[in-house]
Amino acid sequence: MHNKIGSLPVRSDPPARPISHHHSGSYIDRVKESLTTRVSKFICAIFLSLLLCLGIVFFILWISLRPHRPRVHIREFSLPGLGKTDGFETSHISFKITAHNPNQKVGVYYDSMEGSVYYKEKRVGSTKLPHPLYQEPKNTSLIEGDLRGPTMALNEDRWKEMGRDRNQGKVVFRLDVVSVIRFKVYSWHSKMHRMHANCYVEVGWDGMLLSRTKDKRCPVYFT
Repeated sequence: MHNKIGSLPVRSDPPARPISHHHSGSYIDRVKESLTTRVSKFICAIFLSLLLCLGIVFFILWISLRPHRPRVHIREFSLPGLGKTDGFETSHISFKITAHNPNQKVGVYYDSMEGSVYYKEKRVGSTKLPHPLYQEPKNTSLIEGDLRGPTMALNEDRWKEMGRDRNQGKVVFRLDVVSVIRFKVYSWHSKMHRMHANCYVEVGWDGMLLSRTKDKRCPVYFT
């Protein structure tokens, strides 16, 4: 047996492996899972963006429509005849206050109002004030009160005590204005709130309001 001269060995290729259906199925599943995840993330992002926008809108509305309590200032207060010995028999107190609605889009209903005057935390008079009253937004109302006759509760001893304070330069009173109010936003009405405005006033020897307490803002609170 003789080998042929010049012949070269030839390398034969291995037989091709058949494509596994298992691996091709896993690849398709991974692609589907990736697309599903992307779509889910996109939907979640849109949903969260909408929630954020709605939250900002509601916050702005809440800030603009949140009711602010009225602002009350004392304008006038007088007790004529304070220097008279028997002045308590014919005494009367008159006062003027302003109530300002600081809200831009919220109205205020005053369903009832009552003014009471205290001297050393003892009530010396009380009277009903004009009502009902509705205040438009950014509106100021002048409210007047007058206490005399049966609405006054002054006796000789208390009058003498006021006289001693007068001789020292001033007599201090507290005007308590109690109102039942409701807030109005468009067609919506809030529940009733009981509001107090406490005005501390000082009158001089002539029974007139001293300048240092004139136009003073009165603290307001709800009960």
